[in-house]
Amino acid sequence: MLAAKANTGGIDCSTIRFACMIRRMKTILWLLLVALFGPPAFGEDLKVYAAAAFKAPLVEIAAQFEKATGNRVTLIFDTAGATEQKFRDDPGAALLITTLTLIKDAEKAGRLKDGFTYRLGDSLAGIAFAPGTAKPDVSTPEKLKAALLAAKRIAFSDPARGATVGIHFMKVIESLGVKDEVLRKGTAARDGIETMRLVLEEKIDLGVTQISEILQASRDAVAGPFPKEFELATTYSLWHRNNISPAARSFVTLLTTPASRTKFAENGIRPAADQ
Repeated sequence: MLAAKANTGGIDCSTIRFACMIRRMKTILWLLLVALFGPPAFGEDLKVYAAAAFKAPLVEIAAQFEKATGNRVTLIFDTAGATEQKFRDDPGAALLITTLTLIKDAEKAGRLKDGFTYRLGDSLAGIAFAPGTAKPDVSTPEKLKAALLAAKRIAFSDPARGATVGIHFMKVIESLGVKDEVLRKGTAARDGIETMRLVLEEKIDLGVTQISEILQASRDAVAGPFPKEFELATTYSLWHRNNISPAARSFVTLLTTPASRTKFAENGIRPAADQ
């Protein structure tokens, strides 16, 4: 059976309340410092390419940053693979958020050079279903196979566009011996956001994407993660060149605060351990 796992870490505010309070105070202090020194006369436009799994928390954090600094953050979301490629093709890009594996591969091949990586967190791959319909049981390989065969329509993020879960799903259905049946009734979506739109708006029976993307679209749509035999935990990281602007560096600081980690966790991304 297939298995892909990653080490995770996190902050437990129920048991380390004082430490969490101190970290939150540091976040507030950072925002106060920005307010005291004031925004620049002409705000900078920061272009951020990010995997779709981070859409909901990034939109909220970027709005907070814009309000505090006067800078603008342009967020471009796509699959993990397409995001990395678009970032490299855009000389004006400031930050990249994609899988740690893609970042390491790009650095090894020389496609990403002279930069720094921050680990942000992990997301499990999972199955979505249309709310209002019977929730499928996907807790074991046998039950997942039965759910896939019973579904009339299935959407998944396009593996040809570098979708991490889509690539994994092709291996899963091949291992289960249902690849031909699934592909006959399958729809390859542009990314996880589009996968969830198809599930929620067009009532496609099952959607396959990151749990974080399912939660951000509808908490009522989570059928569950893949069975442990097929578990896929994807580690996401932020990468930037060493010579980024002060405004971009400030946004990185905000993204790596405990407050932002909490926001990621609320949206299905398990926090990374301290850098």
